[in-house]
Amino acid sequence: MLSLLKIKNLALVDSLAWQLGRGLIGVTGETGAGKSVIVGALKLVLGERADKSLIRTGESACTVEAVFDLTDAPAVNGVLEDSGLDPCEDGQLIVKRVIGQSSNKQFINNSPATLGVLKSLGSHLVDLHGPHDHQGLLSIDRQLAMLDAYAGALDAARDFRAAWRTWREKIDALEVFQKSGVAGEHELELLRHQLDEIDVAQINPDELTILESDYQRATNSSRLIEHAGAALGILSGDDALMDRIGNLQRISRELEKLDPAVRETLHGLDRTVLELQEIEIGLTEYLDDINTDPAELARLEDRINTLENLKRKYGPTLEDVIAHREQVARRLDSVENRAEQLQAHQHAIDVSRQQVDASGAALSDLRKDFAPRLARDIARHLKELGFKQSAFEIRFAVHDKPEASGLEDVEFEFGPNPGEPMKPLRQIASSGEISRVMLSVKSALAEQDATPLMVFDEIDANVGGEIARAVGEKMARLGDRHQVVAITHFPQVAALAEHHFVVSKNVENGRTCSRLVAVDGELRTNELVRMLGGGGEQVQAMAQSLLADK
Repeated sequence: MLSLLKIKNLALVDSLAWQLGRGLIGVTGETGAGKSVIVGALKLVLGERADKSLIRTGESACTVEAVFDLTDAPAVNGVLEDSGLDPCEDGQLIVKRVIGQSSNKQFINNSPATLGVLKSLGSHLVDLHGPHDHQGLLSIDRQLAMLDAYAGALDAARDFRAAWRTWREKIDALEVFQKSGVAGEHELELLRHQLDEIDVAQINPDELTILESDYQRATNSSRLIEHAGAALGILSGDDALMDRIGNLQRISRELEKLDPAVRETLHGLDRTVLELQEIEIGLTEYLDDINTDPAELARLEDRINTLENLKRKYGPTLEDVIAHREQVARRLDSVENRAEQLQAHQHAIDVSRQQVDASGAALSDLRKDFAPRLARDIARHLKELGFKQSAFEIRFAVHDKPEASGLEDVEFEFGPNPGEPMKPLRQIASSGEISRVMLSVKSALAEQDATPLMVFDEIDANVGGEIARAVGEKMARLGDRHQVVAITHFPQVAALAEHHFVVSKNVENGRTCSRLVAVDGELRTNELVRMLGGGGEQVQAMAQSLLADK
């Protein structure tokens, strides 16, 4: 339930902390006292857009904070987790809106959130109805959802939608395939040429770097031989460095014999001789490996040109060339095996359609079984709300082909007067009639509706006193399963509430302020007297009688 609603600097409300109880909660007050501010605050919590005109004059911002206590909230936690927010801890959900002069902010359990998340949460938290808020009831989609909830068909509807989406995806895939068209002979020749050209090249993505290195070496082979030979000549040619170092090595040994102390000075000489010998061997092998064959140079050049040409045509990299080859192969396979692929697409559609038909039939059976029961329940509640000879039916309209909602749509039809034709709810002009129909539907679906809070904002407008009492009784029964807030001008409704709050408008320190206070005992009786039009002992007795009949 909604356990706390805090409002600060919203319109005429400077500060309000409203603690709500369970069951039916009545809110009354003079016209213009500020009852609409409560509804406006709840709409802000539900994600309705707001502007700075809501801010109380002279203030920089207004805030609305709602605390919900939820005993079981899988749907709410699902919305939070899908939005990257932490689920409710201990079943408590706190929603806060801050409306500023230049920017607005919203928070869920102290974490920043978007209006979209608030709207998604709102559909699971509050069901708000005003005298003109019946669009949901008039919607065919909403009526179908109500029937599915009543029939316990939500899982069946979910399974059908999954099968329907798969079927539609198969149809879309076929359309894409068909739009690709039949390739002409020129395109076939081009595809085959590109595939052959790339396949003959036998591309290795790492090959080009090695080729370019080998080509660079082969191109400069003459200079490489010249310089490498010169270096080798210094080491082992006439007056070779190695011979002179050999003499140095012999002299050093003679020095060590005469004076061992010189060994430390000459200790690196032997290592130097070994390193120079390794360099000599390496240069000799390097000279042997230098390829001076013109044919090999031509081969390298031709291979590099081939790869560079492919890169220019299908690149810019060899990886891109390989990717283009795969794309061409798929397109060629699609063209050359079109008949087989067309058959495969059609088979997939047929299999998916069988699943759609099977799950759709199961869903339709549930709907057709429970539709008369729901209609009878709604008709019973309508009779209790003053439509003594009314009729209510749920009609089915079968689709030519399956749609996301199922194999059929439904439409709620209502006949308030005997002898008059049944009409769809959307054709009912009277707000008094549609309000009572809405309340009848809500009453019939009370067990299936998981929304914790229902708010009825003067839906008893345009009805008589006797009917108002029946409306109040329906709300009170809804209060057995839901928390219900009824904003009303009818004492018959207010008297049935478990908790009664009065909104008043006062002038304090030169400023007009709206106040909300709980009333009980004599204060509650006085409020009912006011609502009855005021007066003497007879009206007082009537007010007390309304409370006694509660």
